[in-house]
Amino acid sequence: MEIERLGSGGPFEARVGYCRVVRAGAHVWVSGCTAVTEDGVVLGAGDAYEQARAALEVLVTALGRVGAAPEHVVRTRMHLTDITRWEEVGRAHQEVFGAAPPAASMLGVSALIDPRMLVEIEADAFVPHGTRTA
Repeated sequence: MEIERLGSGGPFEARVGYCRVVRAGAHVWVSGCTAVTEDGVVLGAGDAYEQARAALEVLVTALGRVGAAPEHVVRTRMHLTDITRWEEVGRAHQEVFGAAPPAASMLGVSALIDPRMLVEIEADAFVPHGTRTA
């Protein structure tokens, strides 16, 4: 079985030694996504909804690079530095996955790698054999 390992060019991938997305057969794993651009700019400063929306855009793009789509996601994990903002993050999550909701966890964490980051979201997906989205 071939394993695809694709980076996104994000600022932490090379420094930490990870890929944005890995696909092995029907299984796909997307590393924690945040609202950080390739040049290190944190989008949506102070806005948990905007950061979640931006992180989910990164996540959906990563899925597409290995032929997967949001409806293939079977589990997400949302990490929030302020769990009281769960509704903002949940709203962004529902906008992406509402038609095919995955199993999900929402966790309060003490900090992320950059103090400007409020949200990090990761996902696991299953793409049935022979399925590949455009």
